[in-house]
Amino acid sequence: MFNKVYSSSMEAIYDVQDGAVIMFGGFGLAGIPQNLIRALYEKGIKDLTVISNNPGSRLKENEYGLAILFKAKRVKKYIGTYPSATKSFKELYDAREVELELVPQGTLAERIRARGVGIGGFYVKTGAGTLLAQGKETRIINGEEYVLEYPLGADFAFIKAFKGDKYGNLIYRYTGANFNPLMAMAANVTIAEVEELVEPGMLDPNIIHTPGIFVDRILKGERYDRWYE
Repeated sequence: MFNKVYSSSMEAIYDVQDGAVIMFGGFGLAGIPQNLIRALYEKGIKDLTVISNNPGSRLKENEYGLAILFKAKRVKKYIGTYPSATKSFKELYDAREVELELVPQGTLAERIRARGVGIGGFYVKTGAGTLLAQGKETRIINGEEYVLEYPLGADFAFIKAFKGDKYGNLIYRYTGANFNPLMAMAANVTIAEVEELVEPGMLDPNIIHTPGIFVDRILKGERYDRWYE
């Protein structure tokens, strides 16, 4: 084990380049890596492929989270479940300025998990007989149609946890877990931001959700805004 701590979000994304494929943890506004998102925006990275449950969130007339990347037209493709979460994405998609790969929520989670645990593919009933199954291999199992889905990985995973130690062990809080633990296992490089960063040995090993073996870099988030949906 070794110290994986970076002093800032900007330092932690030093090698993220244009065209990167990035997973972003979060469900709505819960558990999103907001500091890493801001750093990515400030760095000016573009032509991104974004994998996330939703492309940001909208509260009344304001949009938050990943929406800043879509507003700035930094994303070329979105892979996720709930694209209608923001007006920014809808406008880009209607103008054919961003690609969309729509994935049912459970299938998205399982495709990410499959990458992390080394599963080469799996069959699922969700989407069978719909447009989502077009061009995909199908199979009849016990008299029902299933669709073959493949693992989903990324160059980077940007995730957020409640607490972490300098070795990268993480603890999430309530719904802040969502896609974060799965994405931590599924990317070439996992970067975690935490609200509290502690010394090794200070976390109860019985309640660690993501072991440090899956985390390459960790930092204490510079600022956390509190939004309520």
